Amino acid sequence: MSSEHRAVVRWQRHTPDFDLKTFDRNHTIEYEGGESVRASSAPDYNGDPSAVDPEQGLVGALASCHMLTFLAVAALRQFVVNAYEDDASAELGKNEAGRMMVKRMVLRPKVTFAAGAAPSEAQLAALHEKAHANCFIANSLSSEVAIEPR
Repeated sequence: MSSEHRAVVRWQRHTPDFDLKTFDRNHTIEYEGGESVRASSAPDYNGDPSAVDPEQGLVGALASCHMLTFLAVAALRQFVVNAYEDDASAELGKNEAGRMMVKRMVLRPKVTFAAGAAPSEAQLAALHEKAHANCFIANSLSSEVAIEPR
């Protein structure tokens, strides 16, 4: 099975200068279906703290994918989930080549099950393991990135 997913990123200069320290990092990311997100670089990199930065977007995509996969696995195993919340984080660091990267991401899911439908701790751990192993985003984190200028 194959499917394509698209996003349009738009940025435009609105200032007379274009200096590394002062150029505006704000832009939009438009998704299929009409959703648009205000984005910027992280505040540590001169970005707008009120906008979503790429690292937040990445950890949000991972957490969302894990949750959706977890819910599917739980439903297949007939565990009834009432609520799911994740306080996920991403940490920047350097890779072996000395380049900056998202070095570590931590998912902190809190799952509430229907009365009488909660798995044991071992079953819950197995549900999360299965969700992680089948999460599209988790499986893509070391994938090739193609740059196709147009």
